[in-house]
Amino acid sequence: MRIWRRLAYPTLLFAFATLMLVLVVGHSVAGQRNWVELGGPFRFQPSEFAKLALVLWGADLLARKQGMLDQWKHLLVPLVPVALGMVGLVLLEGDLGTALILVPMVAAILYVNGAPARLFVAGGAFVLLGVGVLSLGKSYRLARFASWLNPGNDALGSGWQVLHGKSALGGGGWFGVGLGASREKWDWLPEAHTDFIYAVVGEELGIIGALLVIGLFAAIGVAGLRLARRTTDPFVRTASAAIVAWLLTQALLNIGAVLQLIPITGVPLPLVSYGGSSLVPTLVALGMLMSFARAEAGRPVRVPRRRPTTARGR
Repeated sequence: MRIWRRLAYPTLLFAFATLMLVLVVGHSVAGQRNWVELGGPFRFQPSEFAKLALVLWGADLLARKQGMLDQWKHLLVPLVPVALGMVGLVLLEGDLGTALILVPMVAAILYVNGAPARLFVAGGAFVLLGVGVLSLGKSYRLARFASWLNPGNDALGSGWQVLHGKSALGGGGWFGVGLGASREKWDWLPEAHTDFIYAVVGEELGIIGALLVIGLFAAIGVAGLRLARRTTDPFVRTASAAIVAWLLTQALLNIGAVLQLIPITGVPLPLVSYGGSSLVPTLVALGMLMSFARAEAGRPVRVPRRRPTTARGR
């Protein structure tokens, strides 16, 4: 545990340094300038590492402030300004998807540390307004929004990916066409190995396999939240909640886009999509949860206090 907390500030400084570096020497892909070329086929995406940095630093910060979090200035500062700076740098790169993951992470950090409900109502309204403004500000985002509403209007253009994603899912039936036997992934479905890999899962493994993937993510969420609820360590509680918010939000954004429930945001599916920049921080985060669970074994269970009920309350 001490090692994780000692890494909090170094990882935060590294995250901000690389996020600013990508604005200077970054490589653009699909309208997003969020990659740093490392030579040859290797590239690094700093915004993926920023998620891990926010988990470590936010959890360590509020763990040090226990006892003062009933005051707004200690609860929100410097957590919210630093997080907004990180989100701002990510948005300057054109990466709205990662920004939409960082925001729920901050909300989870605040929630498990006693932030009032009215803060989330005001923050949620601000985020929705910001997403609407940003979605209208870039042509490729407008195309994604239009293809989400009616992909058939431009079936050979912006709607191609959505339509072929649905075709892959529908073609899998109950049990799929067989592992590795997808047809859509061969130059028909764009980004079949990253953003739309869930469609390939549905085609190859069918509804059963697609639901199994959702069930596995749900199991990770339940295990992480159970750990956050039972622990007596504020660092473990905050980090666990932030990691769950990170992984589940990212999974929902990816799967929701494939199912045409939300516009395409271009985020990978954790543990499934191709790409080391996403996989390595995700594995580190899961390793953190496992180390927390091992450290918590044998410790007394924290039982949440319940407010006494009254006759009127009943």
